[in-house]
Amino acid sequence: MILSRDTLCDLYKAMIIIRLFEESLVEPILSGEVHTPCHLCSGQEAIAVGLCKALSQDDYIFGNHRSHGHFLAKGGSLRALAAEIYCRETGCSRGRGGSMHLIDPTVGMLGSAPIVAGTISLAVGAALASSIRKDGRISVSFLGDGATGEGVLYESLNFAALKKLPIIFACENNLYATHMPIRECRVNRPIRKIAEPFGIDNHEVDGNNILQVYDKVQQAAEACRKGSGPVFMEFLTYRYRGHVGPDDNVQGLHMDLRPQEELAHWLEKDPIQRLERYIREHHVMDELELQSFKREAENEVQDAKAYAESSARPRIEEITRYVFA
Repeated sequence: MILSRDTLCDLYKAMIIIRLFEESLVEPILSGEVHTPCHLCSGQEAIAVGLCKALSQDDYIFGNHRSHGHFLAKGGSLRALAAEIYCRETGCSRGRGGSMHLIDPTVGMLGSAPIVAGTISLAVGAALASSIRKDGRISVSFLGDGATGEGVLYESLNFAALKKLPIIFACENNLYATHMPIRECRVNRPIRKIAEPFGIDNHEVDGNNILQVYDKVQQAAEACRKGSGPVFMEFLTYRYRGHVGPDDNVQGLHMDLRPQEELAHWLEKDPIQRLERYIREHHVMDELELQSFKREAENEVQDAKAYAESSARPRIEEITRYVFA
Protein backbone atom coordinates (compact mmCIF):
# COMPACT_ATOMS: atom_id res chain seq x y z
CA MET A 1 0.00 0.00 0.00
CA ILE A 2 1.41 3.38 -1.04
CA LEU A 3 0.00 6.42 0.72
CA SER A 4 0.28 10.01 -0.39
CA ARG A 5 2.50 12.47 1.43
CA ASP A 6 -0.57 14.37 2.64
CA THR A 7 -2.10 11.21 4.11
CA LEU A 8 1.12 10.24 5.88
CA CYS A 9 1.49 13.74 7.29
CA ASP A 10 -2.12 13.68 8.46
CA LEU A 11 -1.65 10.34 10.22
CA TYR A 12 1.57 11.50 11.85
CA LYS A 13 0.25 14.81 13.11
CA ALA A 14 -2.92 13.20 14.50
CA MET A 15 -0.88 10.69 16.51
CA ILE A 16 1.52 13.37 17.75
CA ILE A 17 -1.33 15.58 18.99
CA ILE A 18 -2.94 12.71 20.87
CA ARG A 19 0.36 11.68 22.49
CA LEU A 20 1.34 15.21 23.49
CA PHE A 21 -2.13 15.98 24.82
CA GLU A 22 -2.25 12.77 26.88
CA GLU A 23 1.19 13.39 28.32
CA SER A 24 0.27 17.00 29.11
CA LEU A 25 -2.36 15.66 31.52
CA VAL A 26 0.10 13.70 33.68
CA GLU A 27 1.20 16.53 35.98
CA PRO A 28 -2.27 18.11 36.29
CA ILE A 29 -3.67 14.70 37.29
CA LEU A 30 -0.95 14.09 39.88
CA SER A 31 -1.27 17.62 41.30
CA GLY A 32 -5.04 17.40 41.56
CA GLU A 33 -5.67 20.14 39.02
CA VAL A 34 -7.60 17.57 36.95
CA HIS A 35 -10.24 15.88 39.08
CA THR A 36 -11.98 13.63 36.60
CA PRO A 37 -10.58 10.06 36.30
CA CYS A 38 -8.46 9.88 33.13
CA HIS A 39 -7.71 6.67 31.26
CA LEU A 40 -4.75 7.60 29.07
CA CYS A 41 -4.14 5.92 25.71
CA SER A 42 -0.43 6.70 25.29
CA GLY A 43 0.99 3.91 23.13
CA GLN A 44 -2.32 3.06 21.48
CA GLU A 45 -2.64 6.07 19.16
CA ALA A 46 -2.18 4.15 15.91
CA ILE A 47 -5.47 2.30 16.34
CA ALA A 48 -7.62 5.38 16.87
CA VAL A 49 -5.93 7.38 14.13
CA GLY A 50 -5.49 4.61 11.57
CA LEU A 51 -9.07 3.46 11.98
CA CYS A 52 -10.79 6.84 12.04
CA LYS A 53 -8.79 8.19 9.11
CA ALA A 54 -9.94 5.17 7.08
CA LEU A 55 -13.59 6.17 7.65
CA SER A 56 -15.65 9.04 6.30
CA GLN A 57 -16.83 11.88 8.52
CA ASP A 58 -20.39 10.56 8.14
CA ASP A 59 -19.49 7.20 9.70
CA TYR A 60 -20.20 6.65 13.38
CA ILE A 61 -17.91 5.64 16.19
CA PHE A 62 -18.71 4.70 19.79
CA GLY A 63 -16.03 4.83 22.46
CA ASN A 64 -15.39 3.53 25.96
CA HIS A 65 -13.56 4.68 29.10
CA ARG A 66 -10.27 5.24 27.18
CA SER A 67 -11.50 7.42 24.33
CA HIS A 68 -9.53 10.67 24.21
CA GLY A 69 -7.76 9.32 21.11
CA HIS A 70 -10.98 8.15 19.48
CA PHE A 71 -12.58 11.56 19.96
CA LEU A 72 -9.63 13.47 18.50
CA ALA A 73 -8.95 11.05 15.66
CA LYS A 74 -12.55 11.29 14.46
CA GLY A 75 -12.28 15.06 14.29
CA GLY A 76 -13.43 16.19 17.72
CA SER A 77 -12.18 19.58 18.93
CA LEU A 78 -9.01 19.51 21.02
CA ARG A 79 -10.23 22.60 22.86
CA ALA A 80 -13.59 20.98 23.64
CA LEU A 81 -11.87 17.83 24.91
CA ALA A 82 -9.49 19.77 27.15
CA ALA A 83 -12.34 21.85 28.51
CA GLU A 84 -14.34 18.72 29.28
CA ILE A 85 -11.45 17.11 31.14
CA TYR A 86 -11.01 20.32 33.13
CA CYS A 87 -14.80 20.26 33.76
CA ARG A 88 -15.57 23.57 32.08
CA GLU A 89 -18.77 24.79 30.45
CA THR A 90 -17.11 24.91 27.02
CA GLY A 91 -16.39 21.16 27.11
CA CYS A 92 -17.97 18.75 24.65
CA SER A 93 -20.36 17.59 27.40
CA ARG A 94 -20.64 21.04 28.97
CA GLY A 95 -18.15 20.12 31.69
CA ARG A 96 -20.55 17.65 33.27
CA GLY A 97 -19.25 14.42 31.78
CA GLY A 98 -15.53 14.52 32.34
CA SER A 99 -12.93 12.37 30.63
CA MET A 100 -15.14 9.34 30.00
CA HIS A 101 -18.26 10.99 28.54
CA LEU A 102 -17.21 12.44 25.21
CA ILE A 103 -19.44 13.23 22.25
CA ASP A 104 -19.50 15.22 19.02
CA PRO A 105 -22.27 14.12 16.61
CA THR A 106 -21.08 16.64 13.99
CA VAL A 107 -18.05 14.45 13.26
CA GLY A 108 -19.71 11.09 13.92
CA MET A 109 -18.46 10.61 17.49
CA LEU A 110 -21.70 9.46 19.04
CA GLY A 111 -20.45 8.98 22.55
CA SER A 112 -18.23 7.21 25.02
CA ALA A 113 -19.10 5.79 28.43
CA PRO A 114 -17.19 4.19 31.32
CA ILE A 115 -19.41 1.11 31.61
CA VAL A 116 -17.38 -1.79 30.18
CA ALA A 117 -19.10 -2.91 26.95
CA GLY A 118 -21.73 -0.22 27.57
CA THR A 119 -21.68 1.29 24.07
CA ILE A 120 -21.40 -1.92 22.03
CA SER A 121 -25.14 -2.39 21.72
CA LEU A 122 -25.55 1.31 20.88
CA ALA A 123 -23.16 0.90 17.97
CA VAL A 124 -25.17 -2.09 16.78
CA GLY A 125 -28.34 0.00 16.99
CA ALA A 126 -26.74 2.75 14.90
CA ALA A 127 -25.63 0.15 12.34
CA LEU A 128 -29.17 -1.25 12.21
CA ALA A 129 -30.53 2.26 11.56
CA SER A 130 -27.98 2.76 8.76
CA SER A 131 -28.96 -0.60 7.28
CA ILE A 132 -32.65 0.31 7.30
CA ARG A 133 -32.01 3.78 5.87
CA LYS A 134 -29.46 2.44 3.36
CA ASP A 135 -27.38 5.55 3.96
CA GLY A 136 -24.00 3.86 3.44
CA ARG A 137 -22.73 4.69 6.92
CA ILE A 138 -20.58 2.35 8.99
CA SER A 139 -20.59 2.12 12.78
CA VAL A 140 -17.49 1.26 14.79
CA SER A 141 -17.60 -0.11 18.30
CA PHE A 142 -14.34 0.48 20.17
CA LEU A 143 -14.00 -2.10 22.92
CA GLY A 144 -11.18 -3.31 25.13
CA ASP A 145 -10.12 -6.86 25.84
CA GLY A 146 -11.97 -6.62 29.16
CA ALA A 147 -15.28 -6.23 27.30
CA THR A 148 -14.98 -9.84 26.10
CA GLY A 149 -16.15 -10.87 29.57
CA GLU A 150 -19.51 -9.14 29.11
CA GLY A 151 -22.53 -10.94 27.69
CA VAL A 152 -23.78 -7.97 25.69
CA LEU A 153 -20.84 -8.36 23.31
CA TYR A 154 -21.93 -11.86 22.31
CA GLU A 155 -25.57 -10.84 21.94
CA SER A 156 -24.42 -7.94 19.76
CA LEU A 157 -22.20 -10.18 17.61
CA ASN A 158 -25.09 -12.56 17.04
CA PHE A 159 -27.56 -9.83 16.11
CA ALA A 160 -25.08 -8.02 13.87
CA ALA A 161 -24.28 -11.26 12.05
CA LEU A 162 -27.94 -12.17 11.71
CA LYS A 163 -28.79 -8.82 10.12
CA LYS A 164 -25.47 -8.45 8.24
CA LEU A 165 -24.99 -5.02 9.74
CA PRO A 166 -22.35 -2.50 8.59
CA ILE A 167 -20.37 -2.50 11.81
CA ILE A 168 -16.73 -2.99 12.76
CA PHE A 169 -16.07 -4.38 16.21
CA ALA A 170 -12.66 -2.86 17.01
CA CYS A 171 -11.09 -4.65 19.97
CA GLU A 172 -8.06 -2.82 21.36
CA ASN A 173 -6.22 -5.65 23.10
CA ASN A 174 -3.58 -4.03 25.32
CA LEU A 175 -3.01 -7.33 27.17
CA TYR A 176 -4.34 -6.11 30.51
CA ALA A 177 -7.82 -5.91 32.02
CA THR A 178 -7.24 -3.21 34.66
CA HIS A 179 -4.20 -4.80 36.41
CA MET A 180 -4.69 -8.43 35.40
CA PRO A 181 -2.68 -9.78 32.46
CA ILE A 182 -4.79 -11.42 29.80
CA ARG A 183 -3.07 -14.77 30.34
CA GLU A 184 -4.66 -14.93 33.79
CA CYS A 185 -8.22 -14.29 32.66
CA ARG A 186 -8.57 -15.94 29.25
CA VAL A 187 -8.16 -19.59 28.30
CA ASN A 188 -8.19 -18.90 24.57
CA ARG A 189 -6.05 -15.81 24.07
CA PRO A 190 -6.68 -14.87 20.40
CA ILE A 191 -9.72 -12.67 21.01
CA ARG A 192 -10.67 -12.43 17.34
CA LYS A 193 -11.75 -16.08 17.43
CA ILE A 194 -14.82 -15.22 19.50
CA ALA A 195 -16.37 -13.98 16.23
CA GLU A 196 -15.98 -17.34 14.47
CA PRO A 197 -19.07 -19.11 15.92
CA PHE A 198 -21.18 -16.25 14.53
CA GLY A 199 -19.67 -16.55 11.05
CA ILE A 200 -18.14 -13.09 11.31
CA ASP A 201 -15.07 -12.22 9.27
CA ASN A 202 -12.27 -11.56 11.76
CA HIS A 203 -8.69 -10.29 11.66
CA GLU A 204 -5.68 -9.84 13.90
CA VAL A 205 -3.89 -6.54 13.26
CA ASP A 206 -0.66 -5.05 14.57
CA GLY A 207 -2.19 -2.14 16.46
CA ASN A 208 1.15 -0.36 16.70
CA ASN A 209 1.62 -0.26 12.93
CA ILE A 210 -0.58 2.59 11.71
CA LEU A 211 -0.07 1.72 8.03
CA GLN A 212 -1.38 -1.79 8.62
CA VAL A 213 -4.29 -0.47 10.70
CA TYR A 214 -5.24 2.04 8.00
CA ASP A 215 -5.03 -0.56 5.23
CA LYS A 216 -6.97 -3.30 7.05
CA VAL A 217 -9.71 -0.93 8.19
CA GLN A 218 -10.16 0.40 4.66
CA GLN A 219 -10.74 -3.18 3.51
CA ALA A 220 -13.15 -3.86 6.38
CA ALA A 221 -15.06 -0.64 5.71
CA GLU A 222 -15.40 -1.50 2.04
CA ALA A 223 -16.78 -4.93 2.95
CA CYS A 224 -19.32 -3.35 5.29
CA ARG A 225 -20.46 -0.86 2.65
CA LYS A 226 -20.99 -3.72 0.21
CA GLY A 227 -23.24 -5.52 2.68
CA SER A 228 -20.67 -8.12 3.77
CA GLY A 229 -20.45 -6.94 7.39
CA PRO A 230 -20.00 -7.19 10.24
CA VAL A 231 -16.22 -7.43 10.73
CA PHE A 232 -14.35 -8.15 13.97
CA MET A 233 -10.83 -6.74 14.29
CA GLU A 234 -8.41 -7.46 17.14
CA PHE A 235 -5.72 -4.79 17.38
CA LEU A 236 -2.70 -5.91 19.42
CA THR A 237 -1.24 -2.98 21.34
CA TYR A 238 0.02 -1.83 24.74
CA ARG A 239 -0.68 1.13 26.99
CA TYR A 240 2.33 2.89 28.46
CA ARG A 241 0.48 4.46 31.36
CA GLY A 242 -1.61 2.94 34.14
CA HIS A 243 -5.14 1.68 33.84
CA VAL A 244 -6.44 4.98 35.16
CA GLY A 245 -4.15 7.96 35.64
CA PRO A 246 -0.44 8.04 34.87
CA ASP A 247 0.44 5.02 37.04
CA ASP A 248 -1.17 1.75 38.03
CA ASN A 249 -2.72 2.44 41.41
CA VAL A 250 -3.06 -0.42 43.87
CA GLN A 251 -4.44 0.25 47.37
CA GLY A 252 -3.44 3.88 47.19
CA LEU A 253 0.14 3.16 46.10
CA HIS A 254 1.36 4.36 42.72
CA MET A 255 3.18 1.39 41.30
CA ASP A 256 3.37 -0.50 38.04
CA LEU A 257 2.81 -4.22 38.30
CA ARG A 258 3.97 -4.90 34.75
CA PRO A 259 7.44 -6.36 34.15
CA GLN A 260 9.96 -3.74 33.05
CA GLU A 261 11.25 -5.95 30.27
CA GLU A 262 7.71 -6.20 28.90
CA LEU A 263 7.34 -2.43 28.89
CA ALA A 264 10.75 -2.04 27.25
CA HIS A 265 9.73 -4.52 24.53
CA TRP A 266 6.65 -2.49 23.68
CA LEU A 267 8.44 0.84 23.85
CA GLU A 268 10.61 -0.44 21.00
CA LYS A 269 7.39 -0.89 19.00
CA ASP A 270 6.18 2.64 19.69
CA PRO A 271 3.68 3.49 16.92
CA ILE A 272 4.85 7.07 16.49
CA GLN A 273 8.51 6.16 16.24
CA ARG A 274 7.67 3.42 13.73
CA LEU A 275 5.90 5.90 11.48
CA GLU A 276 8.77 8.36 11.87
CA ARG A 277 11.21 5.67 10.68
CA TYR A 278 8.99 4.97 7.67
CA ILE A 279 8.79 8.68 6.86
CA ARG A 280 12.56 9.04 7.02
CA GLU A 281 13.28 5.89 5.03
CA HIS A 282 10.88 6.92 2.26
CA HIS A 283 11.97 10.59 2.31
CA VAL A 284 8.44 11.82 2.97
CA MET A 285 9.65 14.56 5.31
CA ASP A 286 13.05 15.73 6.49
CA GLU A 287 14.03 16.34 10.12
CA LEU A 288 13.13 20.02 9.97
CA GLU A 289 9.62 19.19 8.79
CA LEU A 290 9.17 16.54 11.48
CA GLN A 291 10.24 19.00 14.16
CA SER A 292 7.91 21.60 12.70
CA PHE A 293 4.97 19.20 13.00
CA LYS A 294 5.87 18.56 16.64
CA ARG A 295 6.11 22.26 17.47
CA GLU A 296 2.77 22.90 15.79
CA ALA A 297 1.19 20.09 17.79
CA GLU A 298 2.73 21.38 21.02
CA ASN A 299 1.28 24.82 20.34
CA GLU A 300 -2.18 23.34 19.74
CA VAL A 301 -2.02 21.39 23.00
CA GLN A 302 -0.91 24.47 24.94
CA ASP A 303 -3.67 26.52 23.33
CA ALA A 304 -6.27 23.89 24.30
CA LYS A 305 -5.14 23.88 27.93
CA ALA A 306 -5.17 27.68 28.09
CA TYR A 307 -8.65 27.70 26.56
CA ALA A 308 -9.86 25.19 29.14
CA GLU A 309 -8.36 27.04 32.08
CA SER A 310 -9.88 30.34 30.96
CA SER A 311 -13.36 28.85 30.42
CA ALA A 312 -16.12 29.16 32.99
CA ARG A 313 -17.08 26.31 35.25
CA PRO A 314 -20.68 25.04 35.22
CA ARG A 315 -22.85 27.02 37.62
CA ILE A 316 -24.20 25.16 40.65
CA GLU A 317 -27.72 26.47 40.01
CA GLU A 318 -27.68 24.66 36.64
CA ILE A 319 -26.71 21.28 38.06
CA THR A 320 -29.90 19.65 36.76
CA ARG A 321 -30.02 21.48 33.41
CA TYR A 322 -29.03 18.45 31.31
CA VAL A 323 -30.71 15.81 33.49
CA PHE A 324 -33.79 14.27 31.93
CA ALA A 325 -36.44 12.24 33.73
